[in-house]
Amino acid sequence: MAEITAALVRELREKTGAGMMDCKKALTEAAADMEAAIDWLRTKGLSQAAKKSGRTTAEGLVGVVSGPNRAAMVEVNAETDFVGRNEAFQAFVEQVAQVALEVGEDLEAIKAAKVPSGRTVADELTHLIATIGENMSIRRARVLSVESGVVASYVHSALRPGIGKIGVLAALQAPSESDALLTLGRQIGMHVAATRPAALDVASVDPESLERERTVLIEQARDSGKPEAIIEKMVEGRIRKFYEEVVLLEQVWVLDGESRVAKVVEKSGAKLVGFERFQLGEGIEKEENDFAAEVAAAAGTK
Repeated sequence: MAEITAALVRELREKTGAGMMDCKKALTEAAADMEAAIDWLRTKGLSQAAKKSGRTTAEGLVGVVSGPNRAAMVEVNAETDFVGRNEAFQAFVEQVAQVALEVGEDLEAIKAAKVPSGRTVADELTHLIATIGENMSIRRARVLSVESGVVASYVHSALRPGIGKIGVLAALQAPSESDALLTLGRQIGMHVAATRPAALDVASVDPESLERERTVLIEQARDSGKPEAIIEKMVEGRIRKFYEEVVLLEQVWVLDGESRVAKVVEKSGAKLVGFERFQLGEGIEKEENDFAAEVAAAAGTK
């Protein structure tokens, strides 16, 4: 029997898009015959993943998982909303989030890590693509941690614990963890899910965004015909309003409609040191499919 080398496995993987372990098994079954191994993968439905890799993935799920002083959040995309209700896909998202909690937010490190099946995350993803029949991708991951305190998580309209379409992490630094602090963290998560802040504090606002806003406000103020000294005061007032809209600590607390988030956190004795919000598919340009054209093409009339 011919030796099954790493180069042979890699070649089969490049030709079929199947997972590394599946390629090795195929070569073993086919006695290292490349064409026979390709046929074996085809019969198992494992060589189709590569063909699906060009399809747009804007659906899927966001998953979060927490550990001591640490939490992770991931977004895993698929082609259709239907896949998000698939239990195998949901379980995979949970596994990816758990891996991120352990190895960090670098996607390559996540893909190289092992899951309970014994496959790497990348190979498990390829296997899932072949099984379910849709393209999928691990889009992003975020891990927040504190030396002491809590990193709370919140999932809006969760399909099951830790799985949904909008997820938030909130990191609160404090002398110790407490139920009250965890509750506050989850409330902050709910607030962030609703208000979509762009920055934690004023110092964290993107300079380009601020300058763009200031330029627009100056032009608007000048249209009023008022003197430059008045315009300057008008612009500064509107910049403060801008901060109230995009800076988390400057926003009005959604739970009472009065307090500033900064004051709410201050009363708890903790310090809010970070947050992250993932909304499924944000920033992905979805393809607009012409269903009639697809049907016509399939019927051979176009």
